[in-house]
Amino acid sequence: MSLSDPTGYQHGTTPQTAILLVNLGTPDAPTAPALRRYLGEFLSDPRVVEIPKPVWWLILNGIILPIRSAKSAAKYASVWTDRGSPLQTGTADLTQAVAAEMARAGHHVQVRYAMRYGNPSVASVLDDLARQNVTRILLVPLYPQYCAATTASTMDAVSAWMRRRRRVPELRVLNHFHDVPAYIDALASKIETQWQQQGRPDKLVMSFHGMPARTLKLGDPYHCECHKTGRLLAARLGLEPSEYEVTFQSRFGKQEWLQPYTEPTLRKLARDGVARVDVVCPGFTVDCLETLEEIAMEGKQAFLSSGGQVFHYIDCLNADAHWAQGFSKLLASHLQGWDTTVPIDPSALASTRALAQAMGADSLGGNSEG
Repeated sequence: MSLSDPTGYQHGTTPQTAILLVNLGTPDAPTAPALRRYLGEFLSDPRVVEIPKPVWWLILNGIILPIRSAKSAAKYASVWTDRGSPLQTGTADLTQAVAAEMARAGHHVQVRYAMRYGNPSVASVLDDLARQNVTRILLVPLYPQYCAATTASTMDAVSAWMRRRRRVPELRVLNHFHDVPAYIDALASKIETQWQQQGRPDKLVMSFHGMPARTLKLGDPYHCECHKTGRLLAARLGLEPSEYEVTFQSRFGKQEWLQPYTEPTLRKLARDGVARVDVVCPGFTVDCLETLEEIAMEGKQAFLSSGGQVFHYIDCLNADAHWAQGFSKLLASHLQGWDTTVPIDPSALASTRALAQAMGADSLGGNSEG
């Protein structure tokens, strides 16, 4: 190509828009080596563990990974399916459902998913989108309630990728949807369907992922957004305050975490004579280890062994049709101002891919990880 001849460059290529859904992540397999890799990446994130790095490195590599990897692998094995990790397959299904809804509404956009930890990585998916001349991205961390350890960490990963590129895409971020009517309505619809089939419980427990109590004092809105979700969902279901509980699960370490804790609450409810509880996890859009093993298995055992009689776990929204429709409308509202009605020119896309292959990723703007 000659600098005096612009025909060899892609200045006139129709820009593309993509929606990137990002979930937390999952190991590649339910094995100790895979868990060690996954937990090593996850627990090395300073957003996740806010302990001085040198001290934490010794604890993580000298104690936690050697001991916890095998134990966690056994837990993952208990929920692994023929398709693989429930979190990964569920996120893929949701991505496909959203893509279908966006196409049905006339939006010519790519809908992709990535994992903050594990595969497919955020960087690898962004690399692929760059090779396809995607210049506008709506980033959607799949966490309804904003938390620095999840939502902000996702933004960190995208920012790290952008720092390595010359040409960066236009970026929009949906950083929470804890009180969006479509989300609340989809949760309520899921619960009501369960109740139509099984009857109503004595108590509905809404269990959210736990965080250290100090995060609330430091200004993280997660605790407040969880409770707002709980209040809105209870109102939508017509529940009185005595008919539901908001709790927090998945504690780690000896420090104080957000309370009340889920498992002790389930045991207390059983001891207090509550015969039946239904548990829902509104902080997770897709079922995962924390819902399928910690709640549906361990939580059930805790309740029944403490005197409870009936325990029902209500699945996450996953790729539920009601949710996919409402979620897609929410995402479409964040695409306003971007023309997504123009079909992608296949020849331009093929030309862009060929150029990238011939000249390497730097021809599209800087170095990046693959």
